[in-house]
Amino acid sequence: MLHTRSLRRPFSPQEAALVMITAVWGATFLIVHIAVQHSGPWFFVGMRFLTAGIISALVFFRILRDITPKEIAAGSAIGVMIFLGYGLQTVGLQTINSSTSAFITALYVPLVPLLQWLVFRKRPRLLTWIGVGLAFIGLVLLADPGNAGFALGPGEIATVVSTLPIAAEIILIGWFAGKVNLGRVTVVQLFVAGLLGFATMPIAGEGLPPFSWPLIGAAVALGMASCLIQLTMNWAQKSVSPTRATIIYAGEPVWAAIIGRAAGDRLPPIAIAGAILIVAGALVSELKPARRTGPSTEPSPTLDETAAPLPQPGRTD
Repeated sequence: MLHTRSLRRPFSPQEAALVMITAVWGATFLIVHIAVQHSGPWFFVGMRFLTAGIISALVFFRILRDITPKEIAAGSAIGVMIFLGYGLQTVGLQTINSSTSAFITALYVPLVPLLQWLVFRKRPRLLTWIGVGLAFIGLVLLADPGNAGFALGPGEIATVVSTLPIAAEIILIGWFAGKVNLGRVTVVQLFVAGLLGFATMPIAGEGLPPFSWPLIGAAVALGMASCLIQLTMNWAQKSVSPTRATIIYAGEPVWAAIIGRAAGDRLPPIAIAGAILIVAGALVSELKPARRTGPSTEPSPTLDETAAPLPQPGRTD
């Protein structure tokens, strides 16, 4: 059976902080959607992550002098995945609304154990397969098959593809966890993602956009948010279990939908049903039935507390 006692206890300050940053993550989809109406996607990706890299370098400048080749390699590998994941997500946000993008991005959660299976031969559990099935059905409904015969547009396709490098990013973070300094790796990964964004502009035939204060403001705001989110997660997840954190993070697309609706996004009922299934799939894929090892007055954890890496929302690291 699955124990739910942990869901009923009051929020701790750390959990409340995670709820707040998850809401911030949800808001980033709308900010990016608006920004790419004034800029090409790759320029904005470059601005967003280079700004985040500069801010993080100011935060961690005292420890950067001790950076090692291994940390540069780790940060570069993670940075490439951030560039691909959030670059394609930004491309998608040119043509789809922020709510749809957020729900599709949630597909990365059940993808993580599937990629671990392919790379590390760790066979997924039954609940993982059920979660993947729910998420896929949700994606079909989110595409509104009754309206267009399940025809994903370029924006939806780019966003679906973006979930693969996002999932790979999470696996890499888990792989390097405890082996490198998180602060130094964070600086490297953000700079790599930003520089690759700018380098992609000529390849994609994208020119410099006209100067725009709203565009600059959006990039700076997202850069600041990225650093705040990363620092909050590092602090909060020292005491918040993967069970609680995953459940909190699964609310990210819901926050995006709430914020998007306030800005004018409207999903048809069938798409809302699909969105609910995607979130349910993300949650189910992370649940693990508790094993009874003997008489005890305390319930076992609802998730594998030792599993790594912990899925994180579709955010900027």
